[in-house]
Amino acid sequence: MNVYRREITTPLTEEKVKQLKAGDFVYITGTVYTARDAAHQRLIGAIQRGEELPFEPQNQIIYYTGPTPTRPGHVIGSAGPTSSYRMDEMTIPLLKLGLKGMIGKGVRSQAVIEGIKNYKAVYFAAIGGAGALISECIKQSETIAYMDLGTEAVRKLKIERLPVIVAIDCCGGSLYEKEIQYKCNEN
Repeated sequence: MNVYRREITTPLTEEKVKQLKAGDFVYITGTVYTARDAAHQRLIGAIQRGEELPFEPQNQIIYYTGPTPTRPGHVIGSAGPTSSYRMDEMTIPLLKLGLKGMIGKGVRSQAVIEGIKNYKAVYFAAIGGAGALISECIKQSETIAYMDLGTEAVRKLKIERLPVIVAIDCCGGSLYEKEIQYKCNEN
């Protein structure tokens, strides 16, 4: 398996997505939006009612995180990924609107994998348990919608070199299904 280290800057176009393969290490710089379960329910409700969304999903990335409260002197609190399967039933409508990337942790349903393939998107895995470290990559945070949801409100983040791994690429290649061989030095 050839694994590459890549640097990408948002917006995440289809051309950029097609270059990413499962297992690639990627540093993302630019704008991403946060949304978890409750925010996704509202986004999907707005889509069903034909209402405008709080951000244009075309060529964007949603990071499944609900940051902890911001500590003094910091931009944001700990911002680790949440389990992505909880958004599976609400993912396809956003992909249909041009969403190109999702960041979270854990496996995705077969329906989401098919949606990723059909709409040429990518699913990135971030390291669970590393929220404090990840928050250092976040340079700006602005709550833009659903303030009443607290940590689950939609935020617009400016990030710099956020480290992720391509977990599912636009061809359906999955890090979760590939055999990875590890070599160690034995003394």
